[in-house]
Amino acid sequence: MPRDHRYFVYILSSKSRRIYTGVTNNLFRRILQHKRGEIEGLTQHYRINRLVYYEQFQYVGNAIHREKVIKGWLREKKIALIERDNPTWDDLAEDWRHPLPKLNVLPGGEKAGPSAASGLRMTTKK
Repeated sequence: MPRDHRYFVYILSSKSRRIYTGVTNNLFRRILQHKRGEIEGLTQHYRINRLVYYEQFQYVGNAIHREKVIKGWLREKKIALIERDNPTWDDLAEDWRHPLPKLNVLPGGEKAGPSAASGLRMTTKK
C-alpha cells in the first residue's frame, strides 16, 4: 500500500506582518514548533509564528521548487498571494489542537484546508 505523501509550503507572519516562507512534510508539527519558539533564528527573534498561507504538494521536489519561487518574489507579490485567500491575515492555525486533517477535494482537483469552511481556499499541487 503506497504511503500518502504530503509536503507543504507555508507562509508565516508576525503580528507586525514580517513574513517567512518555509517547506515541511508535517505542517502541524512545524507550525507548533514555530509557535513554541523551538526553531531558532528569524522566526523566533521576530515572533513570526502565525500561519497565514499554505499549499500542499504530493512531491517534495515540487514543494521545494515552489518555496524557492515564492522566496524569490518581491514582498508585494507575497502579500498579494496571502491576501488572495486570507485578506485579514488570520492565523489559520490558531485553533489547531489535532494533526492537520486530510484535505477535502474541491471541483477542479484543488483541495481545501481546515479553513475551507470560512471561505479560504488553499490549493494542492503535484
